[in-house]
Amino acid sequence: MTSAPRVLLVEDDPVSRAFLTVAVQALPATVDAADSMAAAIALAAAGPYDLWLIDANLPDGSGAQLLARLRGRDATPPALAHTATADADTRQALLGAGFRDVLVKPVPANVVKAALREALGLGPAPPPGALADWDDETATRALNGNREHIAALRKLFLAELPAVIDRVRNAFRNEDFQGLHAELHRLRASCGFVGATRLQQAVQRLGEDDRSHLRLQDFTLASQALLESVAPVATPG
Repeated sequence: MTSAPRVLLVEDDPVSRAFLTVAVQALPATVDAADSMAAAIALAAAGPYDLWLIDANLPDGSGAQLLARLRGRDATPPALAHTATADADTRQALLGAGFRDVLVKPVPANVVKAALREALGLGPAPPPGALADWDDETATRALNGNREHIAALRKLFLAELPAVIDRVRNAFRNEDFQGLHAELHRLRASCGFVGATRLQQAVQRLGEDDRSHLRLQDFTLASQALLESVAPVATPG
């Protein structure tokens, strides 16, 4: 099964933890939340994460201490600190400890998402005029206006999409470029039939830059958005 980035969130305050969880999930991302240094270490031991979002002050230690412990297990994920202390000395100390950036609470949700996108190498969020997940007009043209066929094909498309995504990601990981392009070719055509315009664009860009982890991430996010959506079929006005 494909998934959005996995984020380990460490925050001892329940209200802040709930807010940050929702903000990160909206990226979209999968979030595991811990309320202490010990809980975070236990979660990190159970599986890898793509990013760590760590409170600077915890009941059983500091964010800098936790980052050092986590780095002993995995040197790869970027780490962001969050703190209610806004002074320059605190920021410099956290950056010196190895955090990529420092978010000062209270922090707006859009700032959280922008910081995560930058740290994960996802680039800026799509602008308001970006391609929609579903384009009824494209699907209607492809299927001669038969809306029952559109609904049926979208249902089949979504049922098959998780397996297709797994094959694409496996081919990318194994550097099987022939297999990767074969999967992308078929998927791009299917996207055209059902009007999955955002995913179709992501498929095309991955095909043009088949070694890019950023393009693979865009493909994953576009796929996840479809799987989490309802496939609408517009009715005639």
